[in-house]
Amino acid sequence: MSDERAERIADFIEPLRVRPGSKVHLERDFDPRYKAGVKKRNAVELLQTGVSLLAEYQERLAAQHTYGVVLCLQALDAGGKDGTIRHVMSGVNPQGVRVSSFKVPSSEELDHDYLWRYAQRLPARGEIAIFNRSHYEEVLVVRVHPENLVRQKLPEGSFGPGIWDRRYREINRWERYLTDNGFKVVKIFLNLSKEEQRTRFLKRIDLPEKNWKFSAADVRERRRWDDYQEAFSEMLSATSTRWAPWYVVPADRKWFARICAAAVLAHTLMEIDPQYPDVGEDARKDLLVTKRGLEREAPAGAVADPYTTLHPSAGHGHRKGRKGRGKKRG
Repeated sequence: MSDERAERIADFIEPLRVRPGSKVHLERDFDPRYKAGVKKRNAVELLQTGVSLLAEYQERLAAQHTYGVVLCLQALDAGGKDGTIRHVMSGVNPQGVRVSSFKVPSSEELDHDYLWRYAQRLPARGEIAIFNRSHYEEVLVVRVHPENLVRQKLPEGSFGPGIWDRRYREINRWERYLTDNGFKVVKIFLNLSKEEQRTRFLKRIDLPEKNWKFSAADVRERRRWDDYQEAFSEMLSATSTRWAPWYVVPADRKWFARICAAAVLAHTLMEIDPQYPDVGEDARKDLLVTKRGLEREAPAGAVADPYTTLHPSAGHGHRKGRKGRGKKRG
């Protein structure tokens, strides 16, 4: 992939990135209806370009088998997390992607530290793990509903006003640990306006095929809108780091949110820049011996190796995907 395309993607998502160390006021700093001048009529083509790019880089990620990616998706109810995952990951190999949805913790999960259940779902090298909600629930929902801390069976003295700053530090250190070990962490917050959420809730009520998505509990949580906005703002301020940045994606227009999410993930993979492994000289000699044997088995009238006939460069070095190789960045 050309450096020019990588630069265009980086420029496109830069307004969405939360600068490390900055103080975020969500409603003031990020517009849920921002669309960067993109026209909806171009949305399908742009999304397909992003999906194709993800498919290429995911294949290289799996082949290299050195790095993994953790994508954290956070949003309020009706923010579009499920649809974003479905559309953005539509072209990738499902064997290389794992999606985990985190709901109310089980009794077993509550018997461990608050990061334990998320650590169980981390990717292997060569994989992409998507967290539909993530460890950030522990400084969002738990913060808005501090009664949940009681269920976490924390030792006496662990409570108090400093608990959230402590958890921010612990999460930052955990993500730095993962990054240092080859697991890139990227985080997307789907930023939905209060009015758009209201409209989407009504759609779930009015359309029979959407009824199953509606929950009265979601509407009850909506009453805590201001509390969640404050919790999101502090979370973004405290945990957007150089090694694990936050991107605030405008979510009022689903089509634009999906383009942005694809661009953020593609940018992450392009920073890793995974490469197809080189085959050693001995292995290459074995390949050529096997190739000659297969060519001799061609029936009368058949091309000995139809692949090299269609792709004349294929037999020269087996270096598919090496063009444009740049300095690897972790």
